[in-house]
Amino acid sequence: MRSDSSELLLEQQEELARKKKLLELAAAKKAKSGPAPKRTLRENASFYTTSSLAFLSVTAGASILFLVPLYVDPAISTLVGDFVERPTMCVTTRREDMTGLFNCSWSSCREGCTSDVFKCTHIYVTFIDDLNFTFPFNATPSELFNLTDIERSDEAILLVNIKGCGYPPTVTCKNFTDMYGFEGAVFPCYYSKLNKTVVMTAYNREDQVQTIVHFFVIPFIVTVISSVLLCIMHCDCRCKKERRRRHRHRRPRIENLSKNINNNKSNYNNNKPPPPSSVVSALLN
Repeated sequence: MRSDSSELLLEQQEELARKKKLLELAAAKKAKSGPAPKRTLRENASFYTTSSLAFLSVTAGASILFLVPLYVDPAISTLVGDFVERPTMCVTTRREDMTGLFNCSWSSCREGCTSDVFKCTHIYVTFIDDLNFTFPFNATPSELFNLTDIERSDEAILLVNIKGCGYPPTVTCKNFTDMYGFEGAVFPCYYSKLNKTVVMTAYNREDQVQTIVHFFVIPFIVTVISSVLLCIMHCDCRCKKERRRRHRHRRPRIENLSKNINNNKSNYNNNKPPPPSSVVSALLN
């Protein structure tokens, strides 16, 4: 028992000595290296500027990917449809509640633009096809009923927006169907000049333009500017010609070797010794 306790005590002492030695080595290394160098004001400004620009570039670029299909694409499609700016009068002619994936290729209103639809509502209307006509908002119900006798267009489909879909609270399909989905409903509407079979309940050109500016133009400009600034700060973004001019060195002059070879040949021919036959004939004479 004594031997076991003494061995355990020795092991504990060795472990304490090892830890003490490691602490001493770490302290010596820290003292040798000295305190960590402090960053200058310029380095701090560069660090925080780079972080902010990178955050803006990534955030704006990612927002474009989500905002374009949800807001920008419907706004562009609405502007391309060229809807009338003054509301005309629409009258609901019929409503169809359909079920099945093949029967629901479109819907007057559905919540969720990316999900498959197995139940949909088709609302059909007719409208007064006259650019000079404006819906009389101050008219009484009897006066509106008398206006229904005016010649109207062929039957068209009614959509909550150009895509016929949306997300709450902006689009609530139950309220939309209850308001416009019964036969004989009279309400202001906007039809497309290019395709008169498409009618919407609300349209404002300025709102569509602002949607494109806020959800695409501004994030795109922020992404481009921040990326360019990051490139200027950390990359060599100059033209190739300028970089070549800066790093161009003078080439050593290479003498014309052909001239030197010709000169050497002429010197050799001038100093060339006479042939042996001429030497022998000179001696005999």
